[in-house]
Amino acid sequence: MSPSPRFRACPGPGRPILAKAALLLVLLGPAAAAATEADEFATGKAEYLSACAACHGDAADGKGPIASMFRDPVPDLTGLAERNEGRFPFLKVFQVIDGRSVIRAHGDPMPIFGGRFRAEAEARGAVFGAEAIARARLLELVLYLQSIQN
Repeated sequence: MSPSPRFRACPGPGRPILAKAALLLVLLGPAAAAATEADEFATGKAEYLSACAACHGDAADGKGPIASMFRDPVPDLTGLAERNEGRFPFLKVFQVIDGRSVIRAHGDPMPIFGGRFRAEAEARGAVFGAEAIARARLLELVLYLQSIQN
């Protein structure tokens, strides 16, 4: 089993944690490894299903229930790495979903989720932590998208 995308991006100080995690997986067996990997992206998947699946589809293939309402085809999100020379464009995907640092053309159907997530956090009373909450939700979502690449 190859390491998850989260661990590949964390060199250095995290290595002892990786060794302990690997030992735990050996001791608990393959079923625990599968459950751990599925659980690792559960938050991002839930965020995806809540915020993105209506347009992009449950399978992230661009065939969501409202995709036919758009003039342009809704992108297949499982092929982002494939369309980028085999590398998942992490920062670009984060920025597109966030939407606050990307200049959008008039009529762009992609919602600005960074602003929406921040507003939701503020509405729940997280005034000082709203930006951190918004970025954490975005990060979980992008990590999930990275995990489902073809």
